[in-house]
Amino acid sequence: MKLALHERLELHEILTFKNICLTTATLMDGLVGCEKLKEILQTDVKEGKVHVEQLAKLIEEGEIV
Repeated sequence: MKLALHERLELHEILTFKNICLTTATLMDGLVGCEKLKEILQTDVKEGKVHVEQLAKLIEEGEIV
């Protein structure tokens, strides 16, 4: 896939944001007492990991044009 430089930079920004969200959700899981909220956080962590992997793959495979 071909990416313009600004697209690659935007992907990096999104990846950074997703990493911060993933870190926050992981840390909050240990502090939360509500089981329903824990389930939501665990789902967010699971999906967040997939998103981070997908974004990293896009960045690695993207050819800058």
